[in-house]
Amino acid sequence: MNLKPKYWVLSISLGLVLCLVLPHYKASTNSPDSDDAKILHVLNRIAFGPRPRDMETVKAIGVEAYIQSQLTPASIPEPQTLTQELISLQTLQLNPVQLRTGYDPQMQRQPGQKPDPEAQKTARKRARTIVQQAIEGRLARAVASPRQLQEVMVDFWYNHFNVFAGKGLDRLWVGSYEEQAIRPYALGKFRDILGATAKHPAMLFYLDNWQNTAPNSSGARGRFKGLNENYARELMELHTLGVDGGYTQQDVIALARILTGWGFPRPRQPNVDSSGFYFDPSRHDFSDKVFLGQTIKGSGITEGEQALDILARHPATAHHISYQLAQYFVADNPPQSLVNNLAKRFLDTDGDIRAVLDTLFHSPEFFNSNYYNTKFKTPYQYVISALRATDTQIKDYRRVYGIVAQLGMPLYGYLTPDGYKNTQEAWLNPDALLRRISFVTILAADRFPGGKPMAIQQLDQTLGNNLSAKTKSVVESSPSQLRAALILGSPEFMKH
Repeated sequence: MNLKPKYWVLSISLGLVLCLVLPHYKASTNSPDSDDAKILHVLNRIAFGPRPRDMETVKAIGVEAYIQSQLTPASIPEPQTLTQELISLQTLQLNPVQLRTGYDPQMQRQPGQKPDPEAQKTARKRARTIVQQAIEGRLARAVASPRQLQEVMVDFWYNHFNVFAGKGLDRLWVGSYEEQAIRPYALGKFRDILGATAKHPAMLFYLDNWQNTAPNSSGARGRFKGLNENYARELMELHTLGVDGGYTQQDVIALARILTGWGFPRPRQPNVDSSGFYFDPSRHDFSDKVFLGQTIKGSGITEGEQALDILARHPATAHHISYQLAQYFVADNPPQSLVNNLAKRFLDTDGDIRAVLDTLFHSPEFFNSNYYNTKFKTPYQYVISALRATDTQIKDYRRVYGIVAQLGMPLYGYLTPDGYKNTQEAWLNPDALLRRISFVTILAADRFPGGKPMAIQQLDQTLGNNLSAKTKSVVESSPSQLRAALILGSPEFMKH
């Protein structure tokens, strides 16, 4: 973040003032049991925080009506401006095959043709458009879409099924991966999102299953030399059962054998599925396997479907997903009672995520005021919530992306498959706080490109008058040019 000298002064002043407010970084509200506090809690957890007038809107229709509308996002019309903006992001409309054909630099020349350095440079620059448009689409919807729960769940599921855009071909596919394997299933059945991610080329490439080959098969040659256990292991450890889910190394090997031949087509291969998934029987292990105590007969691609069925319906998966949802929406160390209830709901509904969330949002734990304003925002949540609170219309997506990246959370930029954490331990440190303060100093002083001047009273009302007496005292006794930044840099706003 490049601050002008006067903003460095403001930022340093703000940091010094915040030192008085943040000795133990424990936020508090004046009346946590009030209706406003309950509404703000819902907007902070089910959405990326309130925009101006959101508090009044939810108060008018009621918390229950708001929750039910968010659980059925198709019932909420999108703003025409957002719809048009998304339509203009043409790469988001393309399937994996179209993306590779049209944007892979290696596909821009005919077989046997010598590389043209200038043409290759142009092709690489064109390929970067995909990630840029994916970032713009994600940020635009997170800030402006009224379907906030859907956007929150896209953030949750992308981290759960993380793919790193910096790995080879995945730079071509992360936008399609989010658009076609994550977003449509964010509130659907877990089995559907599990299957969609398992078959998408982005995941197949990222965790190397595209190379997974039965050692003695006719297709075992070149880079396809033998078993690759990477995806099988992460599929159980991260995506389904959890690290303590009761599987063994023999189960990892069995699952890898089951998934041999799962990949994507060769360049220019004819008659391929537009999804980009391709099962190669010449590289598959057709022997019978025993997986998690169940015998799976050697039959080809259906073996993988059976394994995904077993994983999706396993009690350990229900517990693992329920724990992660409870941690995301309630507390870093969620109460076991809530996790158990969510796991039961998961099993009873065959992994219906909407039903599990409905149970979560109506649980006594979710509305326990002891959990209000206790989750420390990730950099992504913090930036999005600040842009929403100030009603900023994003004019420069690269700048917003750059800020999120400088705060330590570049979109599609997490290297390992476990994805970004959502706990305070991962994000609360002095350097992170100073970077956040620098950002809100610019936002408050510059009004940011696309920002709107906002009175302190209006900002306070947008945030539900949530400031503690101590923070209010600091804000009121500070110079006027610091007050908006103080509110956005307060411990109350850093948390949700």
